[in-house]
Amino acid sequence: MKRVLFSGRAKHDYLSDALTLLSGWTRDGEEIRRTLVLDDTQHAALTERVKVVADALRLRPEISRRADRTQIRVGHGDSEPLTEGEVLLAARIEDAVRAVTQP
Repeated sequence: MKRVLFSGRAKHDYLSDALTLLSGWTRDGEEIRRTLVLDDTQHAALTERVKVVADALRLRPEISRRADRTQIRVGHGDSEPLTEGEVLLAARIEDAVRAVTQP
């Protein structure tokens, strides 16, 4: 297996490219966000699935519920750059969304 090291600029471009593949996610500085319309059961199931993945990646996304909307924030929102792990978490969250919303 060959490892590739990314310079700061190349890493940023790589993460930006990866984010374009995550439909529904928006970037705000150094965090990414997603809002979903889910019922209470779907929200609970999604939250549990995200917790398992986030624990494995040692990350802490913010998941909140307002009315029928589930809001997810991944990243720091401050000067800390978005990491590969956080983009990977967003991709895994998308997998979890599909799992809880498909009949």
